[in-house]
Amino acid sequence: MNPGRDSSAGGAAEGRRGNAGRRPGPADVFPESLGAEYDWTGRPKHVRVQAPGKINASFRVGPLRDDGYHTVASTYLAVSLYEEVQATAKPGTPPSDVTVSISPGSSLAPELLAGIPLDGRNLAVRAALLVADISENACGVHLEISKHVPIAGGMGGGSADAAAALVACDALWHTGLSREELSLLGAELGADVPFALLGGAAVGLGVGDRLTSALAPEPLHWVLVQSDFGLSTPVVYGTLDSLRAGEDPVEPDQVDPRILAALRAADPALLAPCLENDLQRAAVHLAPGLADVLDAGTRLGALATLVSGSGPTVAMLARDPAHALELVAQLAGDGLDAQAVEGPVHGAQRIVDA
Repeated sequence: MNPGRDSSAGGAAEGRRGNAGRRPGPADVFPESLGAEYDWTGRPKHVRVQAPGKINASFRVGPLRDDGYHTVASTYLAVSLYEEVQATAKPGTPPSDVTVSISPGSSLAPELLAGIPLDGRNLAVRAALLVADISENACGVHLEISKHVPIAGGMGGGSADAAAALVACDALWHTGLSREELSLLGAELGADVPFALLGGAAVGLGVGDRLTSALAPEPLHWVLVQSDFGLSTPVVYGTLDSLRAGEDPVEPDQVDPRILAALRAADPALLAPCLENDLQRAAVHLAPGLADVLDAGTRLGALATLVSGSGPTVAMLARDPAHALELVAQLAGDGLDAQAVEGPVHGAQRIVDA
């Protein structure tokens, strides 16, 4: 995302209002065996969707623009750390009646979960309202979010929630939107939301909103080291601008082709020397302890380490699954909260109706 401004900023999707350009939804015909899981119209009462967090294998940032944004060139990888959203219909209530709660099955610390807004500031709520605005079948909905991606951790957890809510409400209300149409809606909420829908690997240009899928046929193996605090994305960008005062940063227009070649080859040794993040400088300035985490990864044998996005999550590249688990154990010995993941993985997808 491009957090020269609030991460929720995004351009309006053309043709969204008034059902313009919307494909008709599927017919409400379901087998009788589905029974109580569906209401009399044939629509599911509950839809559960998972969406991945992301890391940035590369992130180059241009100078501050007059509009308050930064031009970026990034390589996004969706990783196997997922948010889940269950959407439950509230028949007979208006579409504006969108409520949200945090699942007790969330894996993040209670004190971090307590800071999540449970009102219209929540990106999942805003996503549901966007779908309701163009659906002919919408009613009120309750969203239960299972949080596993670090909050304000540089991994797009809130954007994953929004992507999952878009897919869940589209299915719940049979709006019949294509993935491209959902991405247009998601772009209204922030540049990371379309990527959480897309998943896989992608190049992001412009303000991070111009996405092009990248070929990555096999997953690579990573270790994520989480922090017990978050970093504000706009603050990290502002700090970078201050640190670069007097410098002349280049406005990026492409990612390093060596990164794309390494992803195509699924070769961690080729990828390791290409990992870069212009925001790492600012994140470490704001949280100097991150330097120790980065050094620990290097000392323990990670092929490469970097801060993911605006941080403070640190991503470490491993040779293979066994090496990733070895790093996790060694980092735990240093008192660090680490877990092994792989990526790229799929984007937001429906996993079960209950």
